[in-house]
Amino acid sequence: MSLDLGAVGAQTKTFELAYDWQDLALYALGIGAKRTELEYLYEGSGPKAYPSFAVVPAYPVLDALIELSQGPYEAVIHGAQTVEVLRPIPPRGLLQTRGTIDGIYDLKLLAQMDMSTETTLDGEVVFRTQWQILFRGLGGFGGPRRPKQDVHRLPKRDPDWIFEDKTSDEQALLYRLSGDHNPLHADPEFARKVGFEQGPILHGLCTYGYVCRAIAIAGCNGDASKVRKLTAQFKKPVWPGEVLRTEGYLEEGRILMQTFAGDRSDAVIAGCWAELNP
Repeated sequence: MSLDLGAVGAQTKTFELAYDWQDLALYALGIGAKRTELEYLYEGSGPKAYPSFAVVPAYPVLDALIELSQGPYEAVIHGAQTVEVLRPIPPRGLLQTRGTIDGIYDLKLLAQMDMSTETTLDGEVVFRTQWQILFRGLGGFGGPRRPKQDVHRLPKRDPDWIFEDKTSDEQALLYRLSGDHNPLHADPEFARKVGFEQGPILHGLCTYGYVCRAIAIAGCNGDASKVRKLTAQFKKPVWPGEVLRTEGYLEEGRILMQTFAGDRSDAVIAGCWAELNP
């Protein structure tokens, strides 16, 4: 099986998501929010929205674009993610999202699909996302190589802040209630079939949400609305129950980060940086 190169440039229909404070609170719990973050969990305090919530209305778009690419869902690995928030996210509304396949590239052993989405609220763009999806075993088809990517190297010094947070054993089961229903994160038998003998892994976007919270809490005095843009590359799997440790470096108006899981020495998230609102 190979990807359909003719799908580059294809767009989906518009998908709608009506959401309210319960959806925002459920998402916040899915990325580990605690009772000390009550303004993200309780309708009496808003609630506020974590910027990484921007991925939620894009889940059905992602499924549609994978179908358009003719890539097998069971071969999917999430390579990288970017979210850009252009206006505040209110506690309720009707979101409309469309997606586009921006490119399909040959990585020899893997194939890469780049896709993007745009979400509007009341006719105005509220956020944009960019996704890098990898397909195991579908490389070597003679397609174009991926374009060079910007590299943000961490400074050779101690981080400006470190934030640690433990995921629960049920974290993936809770996170998937926000719309990412891939059985890899719930079904032990499915996880074993695709090579994860240890069992279901945490969603990469759940770890991404933990990083977003780390920036808000450790880098923005708890105010997640300061996060305008967040980019991360997913390097290693995370298992529910592991402790996530995010290290942040203030550098040239950005926060550069890396995240580790448990006592492992290799970062599970790298190439990670955030831009903040003034």
